[in-house]
Parts: sequence; structure tokens; C-alpha cells
Amino acid sequence: MPHNKRPSESTHSMFSDGLSASPAAPRPCRFPRHSYIIRPFSDGLIRRTTMLLALTLDDFVIVDHLELDFQPGFTVLTGETGAGKSITLDAIGLLLGDKADYAQVRAGAKEARLSALFDLAALPEMQTELAAQGLIEEGATELTIRRVIDAKGKSRSYINGQAATLAHLKNIGSRLIDIHGQNAHQSLNREAVQRELLDAYAGCAALAAEVKTAYRSRQAALEALRAAREEGEQLQIERERLEWQAGELERLAPLPGEWESLSQSHDSLAHAAELIAAAQETEETINGEHGLQYHVYRCRRTLESLSHLEPRFAESVALLESVEAELEEAAAAARSVANRTELDPAELAAQEERMGELMSAARKYRIEPQELPAKLAETAEALGRLEAAADTEALQKAVQKCEQAYMQAAQNLSEQRNAAAERLGAETTAYMQTLAMKGAQFAVTLPPCPPSAHGLEQVQYQVSANKGSPLRPLDKVASGGELARISLSLQVAASRHTAIPTLIFDEVDTGIGGGVAETVGRALAKLGQHRQVLAVTHLPQVAACGQNHWQVSKNSDGSQTLSRIRVLDGEGRTGEIARMLGGETITDTTRRHAAEMLENAQKA
Repeated sequence: MPHNKRPSESTHSMFSDGLSASPAAPRPCRFPRHSYIIRPFSDGLIRRTTMLLALTLDDFVIVDHLELDFQPGFTVLTGETGAGKSITLDAIGLLLGDKADYAQVRAGAKEARLSALFDLAALPEMQTELAAQGLIEEGATELTIRRVIDAKGKSRSYINGQAATLAHLKNIGSRLIDIHGQNAHQSLNREAVQRELLDAYAGCAALAAEVKTAYRSRQAALEALRAAREEGEQLQIERERLEWQAGELERLAPLPGEWESLSQSHDSLAHAAELIAAAQETEETINGEHGLQYHVYRCRRTLESLSHLEPRFAESVALLESVEAELEEAAAAARSVANRTELDPAELAAQEERMGELMSAARKYRIEPQELPAKLAETAEALGRLEAAADTEALQKAVQKCEQAYMQAAQNLSEQRNAAAERLGAETTAYMQTLAMKGAQFAVTLPPCPPSAHGLEQVQYQVSANKGSPLRPLDKVASGGELARISLSLQVAASRHTAIPTLIFDEVDTGIGGGVAETVGRALAKLGQHRQVLAVTHLPQVAACGQNHWQVSKNSDGSQTLSRIRVLDGEGRTGEIARMLGGETITDTTRRHAAEMLENAQKA
């Protein structure tokens, strides 16, 4: 449906714990085939974002059939506890590579089927990478991830219709969606996550990759030098062995094609007497006093003399003339062999000696004689490599060169990290002041460490939860609620710099309320200006700040429980905010309060 105009309340999808979702047949998936446009930002520009476009589920947990078309900006998902809000997030997690379980297949179904469609238009590097892997066509911007889970818990995964591993799903999914569940933000305590976020904020992810490559080259050069030094004696023994082999083969000097030529020549010399005798006998039989040529000649002359009496003799005469010519050629060939073949015992002995040398060497190296030239080239090449491996002076120079390249890249990375760390700390601290963390302070420290694949420093996030308290590592002082708000502050601060296009927050606003909740909602809305944001919330202040609003509700008809997601707007949205404010009994005052809350949120 158009994104700039919706009915006030429409059924978006249905799912149930019964055998069917609704009396109506499931409708086919409606994947949108266009790119979304974000609303104007504060700078007046309209920006396009890479995002999750659609999600389809079949026979998943209590879902019979579910279709969701996602919008850009900030979308809120609300509903009573237990209505099924987490099902959508669980499905997305599975499509991103989470472990599957047979219990996720709807009761009575053979398998669960999940699929999601993404727009990659704003990720040209990922498009190029996937095209190189044959997963998308050149210039294509849409990516489909699909997963099938059977009743035994086994699953099959596909990327654009091609089979894929879970590792592949995780690699691609981690660059498309970041899920901040009620406990997922605990990943912020991991140094790797802290380092990646800082590098993305600093815009030096490519430089960090260069440092990693330079470090590996440096380590390889150091290992080669270490091996040359520690295994010097063994290398010397191997070098002497190869030198002896190369020297022996060089003295033998086998030539390509030599064995074949020798074999043919030796056969001729070894049978020279037989060849001469056979050639002479052949010529005598043909051209001797009473040889074949004589008898053929007499036959021809006799028939010629009578051909005037018997015309048919003419044909026989012609045939006999041909036989005479062929016999003469055969006799000439035999004379040539007899004249050119010599009995040369000395040459025969020399050839037999050479062949013996080649055969002896071939047996020693367990190869065929004709393979000796290749063995000589192979030995010389191996000796060259070994000499290079044992050349500690050259290896030391290689280490120095790799060390210089690594240090140059690592120092450049350190400079960019230091500059970005100060900015990220200040921005995050400022956002934290608005999230019920007055006086709290956030800082990114970069204590030096030995050279590593990640650079010359560690990345540590530190926080002071109260004014005057010293900064301490994030995992030592932050509670779950504080960590969630710090995570949100970081995401808002880094949203213009990080590359992940879609962020999902699952009740990260738990434990707050009042004005702080309103601030959280505005922070998520601000984040939605640069990213596609989906938030599951129970707070009306947060829900009011959403650009788009989905409601999950669950009803029972006595035989089965049905649950549905509706897209809310207008009066439908006012009613849902009122329910969140007032509970089961909704008064006119509550509705007015809800309408006012929505109006104020949209103006902010």
C-alpha cells in the first residue's frame, strides 16, 4: 500500500495457534519491487536507505501465515504482553543465522518457512561482493534470504535461491540488521564490538582491514625468519642434499627428448647386420639374374607380342608395367637401407653406455628416464627456494619492510581512533544526560598494547554512572537498564557513521518511564532519520514517536487463538496509545491525552 496514505486501521497479517489463521485462504507474498524514500531530514535532503523490505512466515511457532511490508524510518510494535510481538523478531534472528529448534515449527505442520527481502541499493560494496559470489546479478539491488525448518529441527538456508550455510547468513545478516534485544545489548561489553563501532564511527574500517592484512604479512615474515634461525641445521642438511642431487643431474645433463632419440638410434645400430642382410636379399630377389623383375619383364613382352591377336592382353600388359615400376621402387628402397646402415660397434657401445647412465639415474630417483630433464629443473627450483629460506639477511630485510608497513598503517589507525574516541565519548555523554543518567559520563579509552591484528591499542568503553565517580569499564559498573540506555545513546551518536541499515530494539526501554521514556522515543525517532528502526515497546511515550505503528492483538473464538498485526493510523493509533496509557478502561480524557501525546511527538 502507498506509504503516504493508509486507512486508519487495516489487517496487516494473521497468525494463530490453531490449524488455520483465518477462514480466508492465505494471500501470496507481496514483496514490493521498488526502493523506499526516507522523509526529509532536518537538513532538507531526501535520502535513500538500504533496508528490510518484507518478511513472510508460514507455519512458524503459532503463525499460520504472516506477511509484513516494512517502511522506512521509525516503526513501533505494540500490544498486550504475550500477544506475540517477539515472533517477528525471532524469525528475523533465524534469517540472520540463529540456531533453529524443532519447537519453532507450528504444531501439526511438517516445516516452517521464513523469508525476507532486502534492498541493497545503498550498499554497492556488498552488491559487488555478492555478484562475485554469483548470488545476485550485476546491477541487481534486491536480496532474498530464505530458511526452512523441519519438524526434527533441521534447517535449510538459501540466499537468492542458492543453498547457503548459517555462517554465510550470519556474515551477510550482520551487515544488514542489528538486533538490540532485552539482553542483546550485552554484546556491547565485548571489545570486538566496541572496536568495530569506534572504527565505523571514525570512518576507518578500511584502514583497520589494512592493518590486519599488514599484521599477517609481518607475522609470516617473522615466522620465516624464525624458521631459518631455529631450523638452520636441518635446512643446511636439506640444502646439501639438493645441491648433491643438482650437481649429479647437471653432470649427467639429460636433454629433453634425448631418451627417445637414443632409443631409436640404438635399435638401428643393434640390428644393423640384420637390416643390411634383409635389404641385400630383397634387392637380389627383385633385380637378380632370374629375379622377379626378369620374370615380370618376360611376361609383359610375351603378351605385348600377341596383343594384336587378343585385345584383352592389353589390360594385362598395363598391369605388368605397373608391377615393374613398383618392384623397382622397392629395390631402390632396399639399396638405400643397405648403403646407409653401418656396422659401428663403437657408436653402439657409446649409446648403450649413455642409456645405462640415464637408466641408473632414473632408477635412483624412481622416475622414467625421459623424466630426468624435468627432475633437474625441479631440483634447481627447490634449491633456489631453500637458499632463499635460509638467507637470514634477506629475511631480516623482509621483516623490516613488513614491520614498517604495519607500523605506518597502525599509527595512522591510532591517530584516527584517538580523534574519534574523544568525539564519540562527548556525544554519547550528551545523549546519556537526557536518558535519566544525569551526571553520568562516557569515555572511549585506548590503552596501548603489543602490536596485534587490531592495531597498537585496545578499545575500552568506560562509564561513570554518577557524577564524581571514576570511570570504570562498562561491564563493571553498568546495570542492564543503564547498559540499554548507553547502547541507545551510542547508536544515536554513531548513526550517521555506522553502515548497518536496520536496527531493531526489543523493549530496551524497560525500567524507565515519564519524561525519560519520551526522550527515548525521540532518540529512536532521530535514529530513524538515518536508519530503518523497529522498536517493540510497552511505553506510550515511545510509541507516540513512531513514524509507523503496528499493533499485535490476540483473540480466542473458543476453539483456537487468533492473533493479528494491524497497521494503525489516525483514530486507530490514538486508541492504542490510549490503551497503553489507561489500560482496559479508556476514558475520553485518556483519548484526549493520547491524541495530545501523538500531536506533540510529531511536532518534536
